[in-house]
Amino acid sequence: MKHFYRVVRCPKGTAPVYLPWHHLWLALGMTALGLLLGWLTMPLAAVSSPDLSAQDLWTWYLSSADLWYRNLLPPVLLIWLLYFLTGRCWLSYLLTALPILGVSLANYFKIQLRGDPLLASDLKLISEAGGIMGNYALDMTPLIYQTLGWAALGLVLALVLLPRGLRRRDIRIFGLLSTAAVIGTALLTLYCNEATYRRTTAGLELVNPWSDTEVFVSHGVLYPFLHSVKDMLPVPPEGYQEAVGSAALERYPEEAIPEDKKVSVVGIMLEAFCDLTDFPALADQKGVQKVYAPWHDLEEESVSGDLLTNIFAGGTVDTEWCFLTGYSQYEEFRNNVDSYVWYFDRQGYQTRGGHPGFGWFYNRQNVNQFLGFQDYWFTENHYGELVDPVEAQWNSDLLLVDEIVKDLRSCLDGEGRPVFSFSVSYQNHGPYEWTYTANETYLDPETSGLPEESCYVFNNYLHGVNITISAMTLLAQQLEEMEEPVVLVLFGDHKPWGGNSNDAYYGIGASFDTTTLEGFYQYYSTPYLIWANSAAKETLGREFQGEGGDFSPCFLMPELFEQCGWTGPSFLQLSQQVREVTPLVHQQGIYLTESRHLTDCLSGEEADQLNEFFFAQYYREHKVVPVGRNELA
Repeated sequence: MKHFYRVVRCPKGTAPVYLPWHHLWLALGMTALGLLLGWLTMPLAAVSSPDLSAQDLWTWYLSSADLWYRNLLPPVLLIWLLYFLTGRCWLSYLLTALPILGVSLANYFKIQLRGDPLLASDLKLISEAGGIMGNYALDMTPLIYQTLGWAALGLVLALVLLPRGLRRRDIRIFGLLSTAAVIGTALLTLYCNEATYRRTTAGLELVNPWSDTEVFVSHGVLYPFLHSVKDMLPVPPEGYQEAVGSAALERYPEEAIPEDKKVSVVGIMLEAFCDLTDFPALADQKGVQKVYAPWHDLEEESVSGDLLTNIFAGGTVDTEWCFLTGYSQYEEFRNNVDSYVWYFDRQGYQTRGGHPGFGWFYNRQNVNQFLGFQDYWFTENHYGELVDPVEAQWNSDLLLVDEIVKDLRSCLDGEGRPVFSFSVSYQNHGPYEWTYTANETYLDPETSGLPEESCYVFNNYLHGVNITISAMTLLAQQLEEMEEPVVLVLFGDHKPWGGNSNDAYYGIGASFDTTTLEGFYQYYSTPYLIWANSAAKETLGREFQGEGGDFSPCFLMPELFEQCGWTGPSFLQLSQQVREVTPLVHQQGIYLTESRHLTDCLSGEEADQLNEFFFAQYYREHKVVPVGRNELA
């Protein structure tokens, strides 16, 4: 026992013969603790996706030594880095456990609640995460308790069995710098290598290759999380040629809106708005039909169709910014970026909007300025005096409509210039109560034959949607009464939350198999409509009725311009040509062929046109400096 104590603690006066054994004990102990933390993340990864078999995933993990290597290495390197930094084994273990298990648990809960994994870019929204997660119930499963228990045991072992460690500062500095160099090299070579990532993805028999979530969890947690770091930096499209992107835009000279064809545009992106009658199990339910009847009537008076979004149950700004910019994908906006808002500004429009929520959320307070809005109302500068931001999640659409109309009339009566108004609603933000029906009963478990949770979730969702539809029909009525020409654009940002693990959706028989067209629509589609008052129809000489087609959000503004008879800016004209090739340009690299088949690969001239679009998109975002009306004056 005396020898063991000297090996473990190496007190002052210990014979030199014990030093090699002491260093070996320290190395093995620290490495073992790092491996323990890495190991604990893997079971959580295996059970995180409700769409995959945890047992099959675990079998896949066990069959791939490469996956284990890439998931176990990060905590080992981090614990050594922190050991050289702090000089204390227990502290380095604790400081390693917090981020490692934090990432693993955050990924587990994010997939359970939102259906998408934790990416490195999500860390930029960490200040907002608390407000979002506070609305959800986190299920603390036995596996989570076991994971935390094993992690706590590791801390006890570090306190009891591992020494204080190295005292020589020069050795610690050398170790710190060496470990940092290894970490940097590993990140670039092991974790950001796209070819290796594809090679270590599970096969078609286990995961859907078009599902980012399934591909993510097939790699574990830490490996795919670190792999996503590369997406935080601007990455040009494969084979990018700036000259090609520039030439594509030059081929379509920007055209102004004729003065006698200028009409105001009011756009509203509706929070979590979808048409539940698209699901066969709900289409025949009288309560659901009654809620959507006014919306369907408004669609009959409009050009309408479906948006094929990039997102599900969250990430709302993706649809928002794709509409405003025309980008199918984009980097983080850090300064002025060319958008359709800037085009309206150049055409002499007053560009305005509002959102009855906080401006810091998704950094909208800055991004909206980058996109070209002259004025934008948030809780901080307008709506806070009218509605509590928490209450706004449940009841604010009637207020939003009232403020939009008042602002529109004020602008038209004031400067008299046409208005481009774009607002984002907040009402119907999830989650929705899943244990009881809080208000009206649209779906009864006994008469509908549907599971209780499905009925409760959708009853509470439909309560808010009913108010939303009433607000939108009221808006159309008020715009119709105006003498000034106005076109209205309404669309949903994403499907609503459907319970933990999407249980409410599965209860109504939803197919979320995104390899099929039906499953893709049920997961990603939301409705849109383009409506015009009588004055706008007369001004533009168009009826604004009929089928507008289904397409990605980046093609919604081109559809609006087409219905108005406008030619528009260069990139919009290019987008219209690409939409003829494929109306779907999904962020996961999925396209829709002319025969309405999903594919991840176009060929020949179609592929060339798509690549040209990507080049022009990247060039426009990073090289084009947008100008407004004031700069042109």
